[in-house]
Formats: sequence, C-alpha cells, structure tokens
Amino acid sequence: MRMRTLLATLTAGLAAATTLSAAGPAAATPATANSPAAHACSPSVSLTGFSDALDKTTYDGAYVGNLSALAVDRDGSIAALSDRSQLFSLDRTTYQPKGVVSLADENGAALDSEGLVVDRDGTRLVTSETEPSIRRYSADGTKILDRLPVPADLLVAPAGRAVSNGTFEGLTLLPGGHTLLASMEYALSGDSTTIVRFQTWTRQGTHFVLGAQYAYPVDAGLGVPEVQATPDGRLLVLERGFTTGVGNTVRLYLADPRHATDTSGITDLTGQSGVRLIKKTLLTDIVDCPTLGATAKQTQPNPLLDNIEGMVITGRGPGGRLNVTLVSDDNQNAVQTTRLYFLRVRT
Repeated sequence: MRMRTLLATLTAGLAAATTLSAAGPAAATPATANSPAAHACSPSVSLTGFSDALDKTTYDGAYVGNLSALAVDRDGSIAALSDRSQLFSLDRTTYQPKGVVSLADENGAALDSEGLVVDRDGTRLVTSETEPSIRRYSADGTKILDRLPVPADLLVAPAGRAVSNGTFEGLTLLPGGHTLLASMEYALSGDSTTIVRFQTWTRQGTHFVLGAQYAYPVDAGLGVPEVQATPDGRLLVLERGFTTGVGNTVRLYLADPRHATDTSGITDLTGQSGVRLIKKTLLTDIVDCPTLGATAKQTQPNPLLDNIEGMVITGRGPGGRLNVTLVSDDNQNAVQTTRLYFLRVRT
C-alpha cells in the first residue's frame, strides 16, 4: 500500500540472514550473534538480522523500493514485488537483484501491485488493489494468462463496499496448492472497523473459482498488509499502522481459519452472534525486537521499525522454527527505508 503519511531451502534462508545482517549501512554487530537472548522479540520470535542494502538503489534502471510482497521462486530465488508494477528477482543468498520485469494490466497500464504468489508451474499470481483484481502472469511476467473472479462486495466503492487503497494486500497459497487466499487490508463499508475479510479461491483445472470467505479480527487502528500460509495450514498475519509523530506499529499474529464461519453470504459483519471469527494469537510486536544497531530516518518507537509490508516463509531453522523474511515499503520516500528483516518464528 502506498501510505501517503508515511519455502526455499534451510541453507538458503540461513545464508541470507547471515550474509545480509552485515551487508547494509545499518547492520547487526557480530557480538549480538552469539547471544540468543539478545535476539529475542518474544518467546515465539527472534530477529536474526536485518539489511538496508537495497535501500535507495536501482537495478537496470528500475528503482528497487516500494516493495510490497515477497515469494520464493521455483529455483529458490526470491521474487520481490513493487507496488509500482516492478517484479524483481533477488539472489537467494545475497538478496541482490538479478532481474526485473515490468507488469501491466490488459491495457498496458501499471498496477498498484500488492500481493504475490509463485504457483507450482512458475506462473505469478499478482493482486492489484485498485479494483481490486488478481491476475495470473506467465513465468516471465510478460503475458496475462487469467484473471480471477472477485465478489462484488469486495470491489472498491461505488462498484462495491471496499475503501480505496484498502483491498487485496496479502496473497498466499495454502498447503497442497488447492486453495488461494487473499486478505483485505481494511474493513468493508458496513462492517465493523475491526473486522477484515479473507477471500479464498479453489483450484479447478487451470483456473481458480470463488471459495469460502472468512472474517479476521484486526486490532483497532491497524490493517492487514500481508498473510502467509504455514506448513500446517494456519496463517502468519501481519498487522500494521502508522501514527504521525509516533511511527509504525507492526504485529505478527498466528491465525487459524479452519473453524471460522464462511461469511460470503453475510452482507454486514457487525458482531452478529453465531459468526466464528478467525482465531488469532499474538506472536510478537516488532517494537519489542532488539534494534541490532538499526537507525530510523523518522520518529519510530523502535528505530528498527518502518513500513513493513511484505513477508515470506523461506524454510525451517533449528528446532523446527520457521525462517521468515519481512520487507518494508519505503514509498520512495527519503525518510523511509527499504529494509529486510530475518526472523525465526515458533508456531
């Protein structure tokens, strides 16, 4: 989202954290690497490193920023999506760009591209939050192969009940590859402001058709910029907000949609009895993570924080913890930073 105020291998995941924690202008010091307690954000989450190496850089004439989503490609590299219609390929160990392609809609116009999934055949599923829409692109990103149906209520007003700049921010494919899930960032008009909708599609042959829809209870004042499926079918959910003069709030939740009510036939979600919301458990508030030497260009409650918007699970680490990479969207703004964060998450 353009905020105006504001699984690859284990080896690959660990190498990325190790290499990049010392790569950026603000990096973790070697001393902290020997103290696990110094890396803890919470009992469930630790920060193994971060990197600012991509901040304010270009590649092949394209600005490497505005990053809204990450995905593991079939070769283990990292696909990074900019909300300005740029899709980068990042080296899986250094996270340096090694390729870029410009995406466009059916008329050749740029997208407000926010969510990304690399499907099992290498094609790219990409959301644009303008309408909103989900398009399937060829593996090289040059052709539109399909466009998924979207429920009328989820369209931006006046066509539907969604607010502008607050629709499909997160996108993930559930284990098994049969179900695709997109997260709305903000509530629909008529719904409670603390409930956002998660829409699913089920695979039928080479297409996806509309599936169940679920209600997720978001913290007051926050939105959902990203969601990622865990190997057991639960979800990692990012919640994020920004307060002028205070900075960003970013929280990581574990959510379970498996027993939630299908809300696709419910027009207004305003706390009706009988509706089972997605259950969620706080894993960490990023404000509680160690700074590891990070600096901020604007006021933040923790200088590590920025406009964190993308997330991908890259593998498993010691003890079965998930290796998770986050990325912040700098909005091509001088006081914001494109920053990669490397977490280990126990679910």
